[in-house]
Amino acid sequence: MSEQTNEFQQAAGSYQKEGFQHTEEFCRLNEYQKAAVLDESPACVVNANVGSGKTTVLIGKILYLHLDRNVPLEKMTVLTFTNKAADEIVERLRKIKPDIAPDQVQGFGTFHSVALRMLKNSLPVEEAGWTKEFTVMDPDEETDLAMKIIQEHGLKVKYKNRLKKRLEQEYQNWLAGKAESRYRDDLYRLYPLLAEEKKRQNKMSFADLLRVSTELLRLKNAEPGGEHSEEDSDRSSGPAWILVDEVQDSDAMQIEFLEAMRESGKGEPAKIFAVGDPNQVIYSWRGTGDNMFYLIKHRFGAKELTLPVNYRSNASILAAANRFLQFGNRIQGIREEEQRITVRNHYDPFQEAEYLAEKIQTLHRNGKSYREIAVFYRLQSQSGILEKVFDRYGIPYELSVKKTLKDIPVLDWLVKVLRVSVNPADTQMAAEVLADPGYGEESMYLRMTEFSVETGKRESVSAGELFAYFGLREALHPSSAGYQEDERLVMDFLEKMCASCNKEMESGQGNFTAAVREFINSSALYGMKTDAGEKAPGDISECEGAGPEPDEKDREASPDKVNLMTLHASKGLEFDTVFIIGVNQGMIPLRCKDFEQEEEERRLFFVGITRAENNLELSWYTNPGEPGAVGEPSRYLRMIPEQLLDREGSGKTESERSGESEGGDGRKSDLHQLRKQVQEQIRLKSEHARRPGSAGMAERGAHLQGETVKKEKEQKEPEVIRVRHRKYGEGILISEDDMMIEAEFRGYGRKKFLKAFGEVEVLDAV
Repeated sequence: MSEQTNEFQQAAGSYQKEGFQHTEEFCRLNEYQKAAVLDESPACVVNANVGSGKTTVLIGKILYLHLDRNVPLEKMTVLTFTNKAADEIVERLRKIKPDIAPDQVQGFGTFHSVALRMLKNSLPVEEAGWTKEFTVMDPDEETDLAMKIIQEHGLKVKYKNRLKKRLEQEYQNWLAGKAESRYRDDLYRLYPLLAEEKKRQNKMSFADLLRVSTELLRLKNAEPGGEHSEEDSDRSSGPAWILVDEVQDSDAMQIEFLEAMRESGKGEPAKIFAVGDPNQVIYSWRGTGDNMFYLIKHRFGAKELTLPVNYRSNASILAAANRFLQFGNRIQGIREEEQRITVRNHYDPFQEAEYLAEKIQTLHRNGKSYREIAVFYRLQSQSGILEKVFDRYGIPYELSVKKTLKDIPVLDWLVKVLRVSVNPADTQMAAEVLADPGYGEESMYLRMTEFSVETGKRESVSAGELFAYFGLREALHPSSAGYQEDERLVMDFLEKMCASCNKEMESGQGNFTAAVREFINSSALYGMKTDAGEKAPGDISECEGAGPEPDEKDREASPDKVNLMTLHASKGLEFDTVFIIGVNQGMIPLRCKDFEQEEEERRLFFVGITRAENNLELSWYTNPGEPGAVGEPSRYLRMIPEQLLDREGSGKTESERSGESEGGDGRKSDLHQLRKQVQEQIRLKSEHARRPGSAGMAERGAHLQGETVKKEKEQKEPEVIRVRHRKYGEGILISEDDMMIEAEFRGYGRKKFLKAFGEVEVLDAV
């Protein structure tokens, strides 16, 4: 047994004897954290500033209630926004209390997973029109079903390319009894038809899980005695405490679910303890809003506490972050100001990628692991040039992109086969299985419909047996070029599924068909690991990155790769060194149509800069190359106090650099003015070239002040002139004029530069 395990067991014994308040972990909490852990108000919301240890407080609260106040874990519901967050909370609890059983933490999970479990185990879902054997749809599947209904009933629904978003956004208005849809089409006729079809095929969408469970909870609460279930168990009597992580990300439907669950027990309503940060609301497109934190506070009459002390970032980063704070008090830090924030200008994204590759290689040679470094960007399209350059430099990286089973055709088809096998009423999936151009065949239908009979009484089933039962060798076409890869992917998937299902049957949890159904539903909600380590298909919130603050052991266990991700995906993470690229006006922030969008862009930038612990670098482009982006720094850079910045990495502020650039005539070198001069010169030259007898290209040695050549050089053989650039190496001069120089570099193609910047050195002619 390891020393660490012994240490955890000793700690567990100490907890059991003395309670959480007498432990070293409790003593290490600051006064604000202790106040939150010990508070027992009927409802309490904790405004937890970024990096203030909110997960530590949540874990401490659970331990305090369980060990000091004798609240069973079964009487707690812990709601998170990602499955990863729920799993990490349970894992950290088990390090202190190793004997926690799975059934004790069944109430720990995402809103959707807890709702699913209640519908399967305790709520009378049959009264709502489904059976206990229902399956969970992914959002794309619901959209496909809606399109089929539109065609069958001849409905006129506008903007079908945005149907998925419209179904989500207008659903609450339809439920509230609004007479017409936003675009005055047949969308409101579609909703009841879609609902009936889902019941007929015995499957629910993510929204259905919350809506149906909320309705059934309210019916149960309204009945005398308050119970539908025949079993008067602890779980059916409702929770005593409901704890919510990242509460600011809640939407209206989740708040309704929370309120219904609060009233679901006998006697007094459950107590609510919620933690979150209103300054990190960045998912308004999902129905959240910056007022959600305070809506919960007032709806439940909650007491508000704060966690103002940040333990993550250095003082310079926090001072900058405070300029973007929208709610609550200023963030307090415990670290000294160690290093200023670097602001760097690059000509274009390619030049920046080259710079980042060299910079990261230098950091790595100096002892910094790749996993401690992250590059954030606003748009996913910005990662392409980074990937190509990092590949060329041999820099390992991990791209944070949500990959689904739909990206792996054979697995997408296989999951559909399994879904029909555990839910024969799902005619939509059956049609897709049989119509698949790559793998579909009619003989599969009989195998799917008889699956429950064939496997229902088996004590265990192997991956090989399932492969043979479904006739997958023939379905995958053994003579095709991709057969071996498809077979490997299918067998890997089936082995993982069978291991999970057989383990569940060993614990007495139903038969193999029920276990497969649970596995498929879980995959729809949480995602599953493919052999490449990607999530698939993923919970709607898995892509957000929100979750418990990672500890040092988590970081050491992660692959040693540079992290490339969008600002949205960075939420909940932290890194020693962070580069945020493309901080141009029109990129960060994006162009916004209203004040609410602008405020969310500001919060998104706040999230990004507060991921950095020690080193933060912000960069912008002279030539961004993105639609809507302007070749000038974002106004967000002007919001950061100058004394916190190190411009271009020179160690000097912008005012110091400007002072040094003053010439003998007292004029400053102003990039914006220079750009205007260049454009004016190009316009004048263009007009001059259109005049009869106008001169050609200026001589190579002409000065920037605009001296022109009085006569052209005599005709002679063109000479090859070499040039050198710091990033691109040696190349060949193509052309130049008074303002610009164009050169071609091997491997990089042709590039243009402003002469005033002095980026290109002209060498002797060959």
